Amino acid sequence: MKSGKERLVIRSLKPSEVPAMIRVWRASGLPYKPKGRDSLRNLRAQRAGDPELFIGAFIGPEMMGVILASDDGRRAWINRLAVRPEAQRTGVASALVDRAEKVMRKRGRRLFCAQIEADNDVSTKFFEEAGYRREHGIYYFTKRELKSY
Repeated sequence: MKSGKERLVIRSLKPSEVPAMIRVWRASGLPYKPKGRDSLRNLRAQRAGDPELFIGAFIGPEMMGVILASDDGRRAWINRLAVRPEAQRTGVASALVDRAEKVMRKRGRRLFCAQIEADNDVSTKFFEEAGYRREHGIYYFTKRELKSY
């Protein structure tokens, strides 16, 4: 990560920045499904539908982190939080979550949720430190109809 005078800027992603978002996912080790839900076509369509929920963290022109938020009408969901390795533990993830929560508060959401894979201890610790509480006794079910998942 660059050091010096450039400050961290948190803002909505432009359509042309979706490929850079994917590069951040790859660099951070976040699972990526280019033939399914994460296809460039799907991501661009999702971003076009609600652009303020595709949020990036930038130092100068470089995207250092990204978060996708979603709103199901009752809950705000924090999805696909990823930070490039050289920017981890520098406040980028916290700044991204703060922005996503702020956007959702303006929409009237007061319940914020995140799903984390069971073996992702780093993310678990991050969200606990961010004030999220682990819910016990809740099971997550999926039904997938696309073969690419």
